[in-house]
Amino acid sequence: MPYYIRKYRQFPKESKMLNNIDQRILETLQSDARISLKELALQVGLSSPSVSERLQRLEERGVIRAFTIDIDPQALGYQLQAIVRIRPLPGKLQIVQKLIEQIPEFCECDKVTGEDCYIARLFVRSIAQLDEIIDRIADKAETNTAIVKSQPIKRRPPPFGIA
Repeated sequence: MPYYIRKYRQFPKESKMLNNIDQRILETLQSDARISLKELALQVGLSSPSVSERLQRLEERGVIRAFTIDIDPQALGYQLQAIVRIRPLPGKLQIVQKLIEQIPEFCECDKVTGEDCYIARLFVRSIAQLDEIIDRIADKAETNTAIVKSQPIKRRPPPFGIA
């Protein structure tokens, strides 16, 4: 067996790239995750079983993590959205992380490099509620809060790589 074949077999790499059809499947699901398998197959030009197989492969590879819904926080009464940069005081990192996890108004939080340790997004009904939440962290961390005025770019996936 030639060396390059042995080497390849020892270090298999699954391509993270998507082909054109996989990309079209993902783009269609992005705009309507509730689309029927039959309709999805029609839109991408394949049979339903072929699309089903591709979906299963995309899930197994971790490309598709979930089929989900997009909830409008304002429809639930959350009028304000804030981004909070959080810098735990020395020795308080784990305590602050647990506190953030326990406050349901924090809808997402990233642990980051730089001066701050966390950048978190939360939804609140009022400035008073925002103050109350920040006060719960204030003795354990320094915070810097910005109210979100608008979101010109909604959360979106990175560009699809095409094989």
